[in-house]
Amino acid sequence: MASLVLNDQPVDIAADPALPLLWALRDLAGLTGTKYGCGVGECGACLVLVDGQPLPSCTLTMAEAEGRSVTTIEGLARRAPGTGRHVVLQALIDEQAIQCGFCTPGIAIALAGLLTRNARPTDAEIAEAVTNLCRCGVYPRIIPAVRRITGPVAPPAPAEAAPDTPTDAPADDAGAPGAGE
Repeated sequence: MASLVLNDQPVDIAADPALPLLWALRDLAGLTGTKYGCGVGECGACLVLVDGQPLPSCTLTMAEAEGRSVTTIEGLARRAPGTGRHVVLQALIDEQAIQCGFCTPGIAIALAGLLTRNARPTDAEIAEAVTNLCRCGVYPRIIPAVRRITGPVAPPAPAEAAPDTPTDAPADDAGAPGAGE
């Protein structure tokens, strides 16, 4: 028996402690939005928020989930103020960043985790946070979807120019070691 907070509700799930959280969510809790992809935590289809961090549920055991807070795509959808849709889900819809929908739950979870940690991520931070595999190729639409939420991010300030050559430095190599030898 594992006790955890699942989508903001305390639950007890009777499962083998070695069972991957993914299968407990899908088969025992009936939450099928989290998808099975690769089974080794690389593709991102099975991402869930665990204590606010996106983690692959296919490699996280029930023993490791014990006592933690887990949010699935179904829980993320319920956290939507007013509209009934989480802001990340609405932005993905608006940018047509949802094709077949298989990878969408994991991408949405990855983005929600990122935006919880960083409300104004750069394009590079978005790309680093969303490593999910998507057969439909929605990658070019993910950053515009995030920009619908965060607005544009100012480009980084240019680095300061290197200071001019100090005035006490020799004007030529005449004083350099080995010069004129």
